[in-house]
Amino acid sequence: MSSSPVGPLDLDLNNSYGALFIGFATAAILFGLTNVQAFVYFQTHSGSGLTFYKIVTFYLWILDALHLAFIAHMIYHYLVTNYANPAALIAIVWSFQAQVVGDVLIIYAVHLLYVQRLWILSRGRSKILPSIITIMVALGSAVAITLIWAAYQCHVYSDLISMEWCTFLSLATICFLDMSIADSLVTKLMTYSLNSGLLTSICSLGAIVTCAAMPKNFIFLGVEFLCAKLYVNAYLALLNAQYYLSNGGEHRGSSGQARDRDVRINLMPLSGGSAVSKHGASMDADLTTKLPSGDGKPLSPNSSHYPAVAVTVKTETFTEP
Repeated sequence: MSSSPVGPLDLDLNNSYGALFIGFATAAILFGLTNVQAFVYFQTHSGSGLTFYKIVTFYLWILDALHLAFIAHMIYHYLVTNYANPAALIAIVWSFQAQVVGDVLIIYAVHLLYVQRLWILSRGRSKILPSIITIMVALGSAVAITLIWAAYQCHVYSDLISMEWCTFLSLATICFLDMSIADSLVTKLMTYSLNSGLLTSICSLGAIVTCAAMPKNFIFLGVEFLCAKLYVNAYLALLNAQYYLSNGGEHRGSSGQARDRDVRINLMPLSGGSAVSKHGASMDADLTTKLPSGDGKPLSPNSSHYPAVAVTVKTETFTEP
């Protein structure tokens, strides 16, 4: 948060509520991207029943929609309901405080989900790194509660002057956690490290810089509107990474559910003791078998009689994250 001019006559609408309107419009575009990401996830996992990640996706979508609704009410209140009423522009409307709560719920939820992801990726490995990240996220909840408390202590924008420290503390904490999570995931998910904290860190840094450089306007708030949307989209992109990397789900069935690839085997004995499938995948197979005579001779590559050979084929399966 930052301060606003005390007097309504000193208020510049271009860099105050104009900045909020631009932030709202951009946030609405990002919410449209959230809808696409949620649709892709539900479509590609339509046959898997009710799962933890489906509940998480729906939960984040609801929070994102409510966050946008609070921002929309805030903009409508100042620019439509109180049109030509400058005195109303300095008072904090309830939806401003509600969107702060929405911000906190979204960001903290995504941080917890990233921590859960880290623990999954650390199976069979050292637990030191995920433990450190878990402790940092838990400590960050105190900062989140402090931010909500500070928002509800303010009734006009001039009251935010004494609460400016809370803005820098919360944004700096968010940025630090984002960079820590991104650095933790980068060694394990190189392709999608951007989705695990880098972009949201840049947005948080932008809010910090604009708040410090221009404390007399709302430009930083317009930037902060985007943070929650970027968090939701970043995590949903991480869930959909498997779909994107498989070129739109070419390895999925017609129902969208993950399945094994259908491999038809047409074994041809080779001198090297391996077999080649019809799809060109090489597989190790023991082609030394007993002929009907029971003499135990190796199967000749030139033989026209091929007894049944039991082959175990291990194929890659695309499963739900």
